[in-house]
This record gives sequence, C-alpha cells and structure tokens, in this order.
Amino acid sequence: MTIMQQENKRKFWQMPWGYPESITITAGIAFVGFVLQITIKEFNFYLLTSPVNLIVGALIVSLCLLTLTIRKSKFLKWFTSIPFSVCLIMALLILTLIMGLTPQTGTAPADRNFFALLGFYNMTGSWPFILIYFTTLLSLGSLIVRRLAKFNIKDYGFYLNHIGLWLVLLAGGLGHADMERYIMHVREGEVEWRVYDDEGTVKELPIAIQLNDFDMEEYPPKLTIIDRTTGEPQPLSAPDYYQIDTKAPTGKLDGWVLEMNEYIHQAVRNSDSTYREMPMPGSTPAAHITMTNPSTGETLTGWVCGGNRAQLYKSLELSEKYTVVMTVAEPKRFMSDIEVYTPDGTTKSAILEVNHPLRIKGWTIYQYGYDNAAGRLSSYSSMELVYDPWIVPVYIGFVMIAIGAIAMIVRGRSSNRKTLLTDNQKEE
Repeated sequence: MTIMQQENKRKFWQMPWGYPESITITAGIAFVGFVLQITIKEFNFYLLTSPVNLIVGALIVSLCLLTLTIRKSKFLKWFTSIPFSVCLIMALLILTLIMGLTPQTGTAPADRNFFALLGFYNMTGSWPFILIYFTTLLSLGSLIVRRLAKFNIKDYGFYLNHIGLWLVLLAGGLGHADMERYIMHVREGEVEWRVYDDEGTVKELPIAIQLNDFDMEEYPPKLTIIDRTTGEPQPLSAPDYYQIDTKAPTGKLDGWVLEMNEYIHQAVRNSDSTYREMPMPGSTPAAHITMTNPSTGETLTGWVCGGNRAQLYKSLELSEKYTVVMTVAEPKRFMSDIEVYTPDGTTKSAILEVNHPLRIKGWTIYQYGYDNAAGRLSSYSSMELVYDPWIVPVYIGFVMIAIGAIAMIVRGRSSNRKTLLTDNQKEE
C-alpha cells in the first residue's frame, strides 16, 4: 500500500497528522491573530525592551527544553515535522509578501480601511505575524532539541544550519525593541551629541560626532532651452536636454545646434560675462557655448552657468522668449570627514559615505543627507545613527547557516559518492 493510499484512508485529525491538519492549524493561528488585531489592535513590540526580551527568550528556550519530556509523543513529532514547518514558512512568506506590497507606515490611513484593520500597514507589529513568528521559534527550537538529544557528529551540518536560523529569528525579533534609530544634523566644525526622538524631545546620546568637513562630487549638469516667462523646458511635448560631455561637444536643443567651446566644472566669475577655473567650496559649473539656428543662420555665443548660493546664474538669451540655461548638477558622491567620541574615551576618525558606514561601540553611523538647496555649500551633514545590541547574534546565526549549508552540500556529495561506489562493487 502506497503512502498516498494510506493518507487517503487515514481520517482527518487522526494521528499522525500531515499536511491537511498542519494547514488547518496554521490558518487557525493566523485567524486568531487577525481577531486579536481587530479587537485589541496591534502588538506593541516595545514592550519587549530589555530585560523583558531576555526573559521571553529564556522562556522560549525553557519551553523547547521541556519538550524533551514528550519527545516520543506523536504530537511533538508532528509539531517538529516537515508538513508543519512548511506551513509555517509559507505563512511567514505570505505575510512578508503582504508587507512588501503595502506601505509600512506604522500608522493606518485616515479612512481606516479593511487592510488597516488587519494590520497590513505595520505587518511586523501585527498579531498574525507575532503568533506565527513565535510558533515558528517554538517548532524550530523543539526540533533542534529533539535532534540534539540523539546527538550524532555526522549531522553537524544540520545542527549548524538550524541553530543558525533559530538564532537569527530569535535575535532579529526580540532585539527589535532594543534597536535605536536617530537622525543627527552636525554643522561643520561643531560637535553634536543631541538628537530628537519620535516624540520630538531632545535626547542626549552616549556618542558625539564632530564634523570636520563636508564635501561633494557632482556629475556634469545639462543644458536646455526654456520659456523665459513660464520657465518650462522646450519643446513642451518632449523637452530636449544636452548632457555636457567634453568628448561629445555638439548637440541639438529645440532645433538649435549647440557647440561646446569650453567647460569648467569648478568655476567662479572672472568678470560680468566670463569665468575662470577656481576649485573652492563656492565654485559652480560653467560652460562657454555657441548656438546656431540652421534655418536663419543666426549664431550666438556666451557663457551659461547654473549658479549657487555663492555664484549668480547666467543664461544665454536666444530671443525675447527663449533662453539657454544650465540645470542643477546632480550629486555623484558626498562624504563627511568626522571624528566620533564615546564616554570611555574611544575616538575614531572616518570618511563617511553612502554605503560606507562607521561602526563603533555597538553604534552604526550612516551618511544620510545634507542641505539639498545648498548642495556643495551645505553647512551641515545629516547622519543616521543605529544602535542594535543584538546584531552580533544575528551575524553569528548567518555565519552558522552558511557553514551548515556548505557542510550539508559536501556531505551530500560524499554520501552519493559512497553509494555509487557500493553499487559498482555489487555489480562486480
């Protein structure tokens, strides 16, 4: 009798449970979560701040260890079985997919629609997610304990993989309440240690940042023709832009032929109508161009400059209605030269850039922004400070998962090779 036939003959809710019961129970857990979400609103994760999260973690570990007393029961075999694990993973996947498709604003829209009532706008704080998450922790932890009770060194890949995953889930979830995230604005030449919390009150941090210098690299700007009255680029249907490129010094703008005579990326005014190169904070891109109208043969030559807070802009007038202007240069790279101080006397210097954060004493400092209106002349730099004391266990978990996966692959190949050799010997 095949397994499928046995499954068909087994009655619903008859042990051993399989996929039908696992799907039903998982759906029931999610349903209870949605009922709680509608009745008592979302779960406040910040109730799990230290030391509460440590107590909850110890409780989860204790419950998993207690399953050793019933490790031979059919219920525990189902609770740690593949069918129930697959259903829990699918439930988490569906909830994660919903989280990715809905804006996680943390607050529901003013109209309080049906999706808001179900907690879709703060999925990680919704009761369905919380219940499925904790059930997964208990199921995975119980499986690890059950396998460790019959420890076999040959299964080290399994132990590393599953313990690593359990550690990532535990530290990532319970550690969320201890995570602190702030935006700090630091002016050049000053030291700052104060930020605003979510309630808008000033908070002093156990870390101070001194901004020595803020600098920015910019892409070459673009040129376009605009209506002097409305400021709209021409032609209206599909505006033409010329990306300044010294290797391609010609282009077309709204029927005019453009020729680039000279381009200075960091320029200052030499007179009312000329520019010269001068690398300095107040410099700005400037271009000397020639515009030719093929239909009339009219030729106009002059400087065009986008300007900034230190330099006036300059355009090349084509007629009483149209003029050539330079767009604002887009940032290519911006960085902050900083020094960081902690109460224990630790000092660390770094050049902070996007995707190049600084880590010190449990804090991670990211380059966040600057004064967009001032650009290179920004007098301050905005930095994001994240404190996550649980990040180390998460990293350890990921390393264990990677090593365990490699070990299971290697062992799988070795087992296949041994099986093949045994079959060949039997044939001989």
